[in-house]
Amino acid sequence: MNHKKVHGHNCRKMRSPENRAWTAMKQRCYNPKDERYRDYGGRGITVCDRWKHSFKNFLEDMGPKPAPNLSLDRIDNNGNYEPGNCRWATIYEQLSNRRFARRPKAA
Repeated sequence: MNHKKVHGHNCRKMRSPENRAWTAMKQRCYNPKDERYRDYGGRGITVCDRWKHSFKNFLEDMGPKPAPNLSLDRIDNNGNYEPGNCRWATIYEQLSNRRFARRPKAA
């Protein structure tokens, strides 16, 4: 059986937005060559076992992306990608949920 056809979200080159989000999440966390790895996997952010190897489980927990302007977001910016810590969020919600680099105090 072709696993790519089971959930219907990865047909040929037409991957669904949910499948692209799942793939990008794993790249940020586990691929040191990804330009965003430093801010994710490089600081210890991981993907839960339930999602790491199963797009079906990810989709079951997150549901379909409700609108095109939403993207995958972690509620606790220092937490991992896992059920209960992820949501589909607007860019404004994501911008208000960013970590900022601490600047040294002036002497």
